[in-house]
Amino acid sequence: MQWYFFFFVVSGFCSLLYEIVWLRIAMAQFGVTTPMVSVVLSAFMIGLGLGSWASGMVVRKYGERGGFSALRCYALMELLIGISAVAVPLQMTWGRELLLRTNGLSLSSLYYLPSGFWILLTLVPWCVCMGATFPFAMAAIRQYHDAQESRTFSYLYLANIIGATAGATLPLLLIELLGFHRTLYVAAAFNLLLAVCAFALSTVLEKRTVAATQKEMVAANSNDSGISDRTLLLLLFGTGLTSMGVEVVWVRLYTPFLSTVVYAFAIILGSYLVAMDLGSWMYRRARNRGGLEGQALWVLLGVSVLLGFFYTDPRVRLASMLRVVLGIMPFSALVGFITPAILDRYSKGDPDRAGKGYAVNIVGCVLGPLLSGFVLLPVAGERLALFSFAVPWFAVALRFRPSASSVRHALGSRLALASWIFAIGSVALAFSANGFEDQFHPREVKRDNTATIVATGSARTNKRLLVNGVGITSLTPITKMMVHLPMAFLQQPPQSGLVICFGMGTSHLSMISWGVHATAVELVPSVPKVVTFFHPTAGPAMASPLSHVVIDDGRFYLERSTQQYDVITIDPPPPVEAAGSSLLYSKEFYATAKRHLRPGGILQQWLPYGDSAVMASVTRALSESFPYIRAFGSIEGWGIHFLASESPIPQRSAAELAERLPATAAADLMEWGPAATPQEQFAIVLNREMSPAELIQKDSAAPALRDDRPVNEYYLLRHWRERAARRSMRHRAALEQR
Repeated sequence: MQWYFFFFVVSGFCSLLYEIVWLRIAMAQFGVTTPMVSVVLSAFMIGLGLGSWASGMVVRKYGERGGFSALRCYALMELLIGISAVAVPLQMTWGRELLLRTNGLSLSSLYYLPSGFWILLTLVPWCVCMGATFPFAMAAIRQYHDAQESRTFSYLYLANIIGATAGATLPLLLIELLGFHRTLYVAAAFNLLLAVCAFALSTVLEKRTVAATQKEMVAANSNDSGISDRTLLLLLFGTGLTSMGVEVVWVRLYTPFLSTVVYAFAIILGSYLVAMDLGSWMYRRARNRGGLEGQALWVLLGVSVLLGFFYTDPRVRLASMLRVVLGIMPFSALVGFITPAILDRYSKGDPDRAGKGYAVNIVGCVLGPLLSGFVLLPVAGERLALFSFAVPWFAVALRFRPSASSVRHALGSRLALASWIFAIGSVALAFSANGFEDQFHPREVKRDNTATIVATGSARTNKRLLVNGVGITSLTPITKMMVHLPMAFLQQPPQSGLVICFGMGTSHLSMISWGVHATAVELVPSVPKVVTFFHPTAGPAMASPLSHVVIDDGRFYLERSTQQYDVITIDPPPPVEAAGSSLLYSKEFYATAKRHLRPGGILQQWLPYGDSAVMASVTRALSESFPYIRAFGSIEGWGIHFLASESPIPQRSAAELAERLPATAAADLMEWGPAATPQEQFAIVLNREMSPAELIQKDSAAPALRDDRPVNEYYLLRHWRERAARRSMRHRAALEQR
């Protein structure tokens, strides 16, 4: 039996690794949008459910026939999963090329229909193989081992969750060292190892007859449950729906405290999985392997859903990690206890029933994020979204009231009463807690399926835009210079410009001030709606024929567009390490962007900050993409304006740049100073020019930033090495002083 535990630990690790990397590859190929992320995750879960259901049917239909080896079927599934490491990236690339030949569909249902279909076609067959492993392994245990064991699902489930916990964290280190594609090859090697081990094991074990096993199992478990099969399946659907639905809400609630880096998401997912490990282990250790009829269990499950909102109240003074632990782990541990308990109760060790039950659970997992992201969060907000997921479990608790005929009726009644008092107190506490946005005055709050937006501040110097609680930008002359600097350096009069990342709208309004057609691309639909909060007089400019705002992923907009621009300015949202931000700094992105520059056109890339490796990596990517590149420090002394072009960028003085400004553009540039004239404003920036070669030499070993090697996003090992080097230097200096 220990072999199967090992198999599922490794298999769980690989499965989550694939999910992480496939999602990122799909984002690079099809766009960083919430619907696209939902499509990828749904395809993953649909495949798992179909595989679990179909393989259970295969075991039922062919398991009693001579020559059927469930363990060899399991080995075949692992082999096919390993092949996906090579196949999926190729299939994603083919799909993108096919979509681009459709003449550029806009970001709408007309786009999501073919792209979503291709992703489903790509991922579902491989994920079917992943889902099939549970029933095949259960059948193998019945064939070769203990026919009386009715809890094989929870045994494998615990192993799988342990592996998935490692899969939520360790791949981040592998990606930093190897890149996405080679990390997939590591997973493929593990899958091949599992296939070989499983096949070898099947050759040395003596097969038991499945027919006898099935009879023994039915006899051993015929009176095991007092809960109907239909109720058990509804509970499985509910745990899947709730667990994945609240995970979407958690991301919004905890992002203000953890930031948007990939490690923050790993903390949330890792905490969730660690707690599920604990809950599953407690179920396996419990003497009464069930306890589902206890009313208090379901009340506590509903209460645990609400904890996330209370522990993200900004008035509660807690460390960020402690907020995660207290807000996420109680619910996760309960789900980790309940889900395998229900599946064991429903399946009774039968692979066919286990496959069906697991598939129902996965259907809930598919629908949960869709319900959260597209209905509850945009309409009701985080607090009511959590309450909506908690209420059904309070209703379930009413279904399991203590029976008057029960020997433990009195104890059960007291426990139930105590749990209900606790539930009422928790609901009151959750509704009295403040949301993150409540700390800002004045404020304008908007929610959509992508994010929660907060526009706040009363004066120019303190106005801020926050997306999911993360400060994105402020009203600064830097964002004006992102447009005026490259426009003034052009050799020809500009006709049009593109701003990728709308933000507060400052750069877009600066582009319009040149009297050219200005297009701005923004990923979050609610962001452009608050532009007048930051620029009260922006209404006429935004409504003019020169202004065009597109809700889309900036990179994929360029992939589908046929427009040409004199200036393309990019201002990726902070922090530089934000998940997905590298897709606007990579060589692949620059290859797309330069196809949309008119002859003599200039691309402006803003890099707010970064360690030496990030600065070198971004500079190298630009240098290898464009023959001409210049870099300037910002007017406020932090961050770098890169100008890149396929034509020479002229050497112009501050006076020459100022002379090229139209009157409206000059007024826009000087709106917030800090200098007294446009010439002085440009002089500050020109005097801070830096050599691209020197920026690359800050870390000569850093590779050019590419989609496969996002140096800015994966930095943990690099920072550990840098801190170790600094400690070593301080230690040597201390020894020398002695």
